[in-house]
Amino acid sequence: MKPPAKALVTLAKFAVSIGILVVLLRAQDLSSLQADLLAVKLDMLALAVLLLFVQTFVLCHRWILILRAMNVPLDWLPGWRILMVSTFFNQVLPAGGDAVRIWMLRRHGVQWSPTISSIVADRFLALLALGTVILAGMPFLLQRINDKSLLLAIVIVLVIACFGLIALLMLDRWPPRIIAALPARIVQFAMLVRAPLAAEGRGTLMAAAVIIHLITVAACYVLAIGLDAPLSALDAFVLVPLVILSSAVPISIGGWGVREGAMVAALGLAAIASDKALAISVLLGLGGLIVGLFGGLVWLIAPERASFSPDEARATAERADATPV
Repeated sequence: MKPPAKALVTLAKFAVSIGILVVLLRAQDLSSLQADLLAVKLDMLALAVLLLFVQTFVLCHRWILILRAMNVPLDWLPGWRILMVSTFFNQVLPAGGDAVRIWMLRRHGVQWSPTISSIVADRFLALLALGTVILAGMPFLLQRINDKSLLLAIVIVLVIACFGLIALLMLDRWPPRIIAALPARIVQFAMLVRAPLAAEGRGTLMAAAVIIHLITVAACYVLAIGLDAPLSALDAFVLVPLVILSSAVPISIGGWGVREGAMVAALGLAAIASDKALAISVLLGLGGLIVGLFGGLVWLIAPERASFSPDEARATAERADATPV
């Protein structure tokens, strides 16, 4: 993607984040929201931030398992350091985390193809695990949604995802003629994301991917307790994954705005007041910022920082955009 196009995309994301936040804030009693944010129980807020910090270790484990499935050896400590630094750059630069993760992994001698492929597979498996969590909560979700069109849309997405997963896992059994008829990039992508799922540690990999989302659910539940919001553990398990799915759509900066809108809508199904839901989402975002700032401290002592060049990192990002997966 050319620099002018990147700038337009970034501006569009900022516009989406700011626009949704403005709409949400205009519909809220700001004094009530401010009171909620200031009245949150500090021990619960600290526990939520701790959960988000622990989540980075599980994220690192998932990524390392993916790299190993691609025959890329990476020790755990360097992998966690790279992940933390990318978390920091995700907070301070739009989509900067992936570019820095690629750049740092390249400093460890990993070639372009597995470097970029591991990040693509990491994202895909995260969505796959999220679909699994949503599917597990579907029987309880059915009882909370009265809007038939919304329910139908969710069911259709999950059915397509299930059939897609089955097709992906059985890719090696497809008739050669069908595979030959598909676009080469689709087959290449399918083989890429199938590799970790077919590897020996796939059970551990999927468990880690699911646990990552459950930690976010737990963090939201803890924040609800800290705000005295009547959110049950079951409601958090059923509804928060829908918020995670919404905020994963890359149309905003760091999910801000989209996450808040989705949180208000989702927790509204559990009769949570909109100001409480918005406060939970804002505090969750601030918790992510705190973890990201810790990643900034990791960056200050990272050995890769000694050879850091902004121009080289920018060139890495541009090549990543231009390199086929």
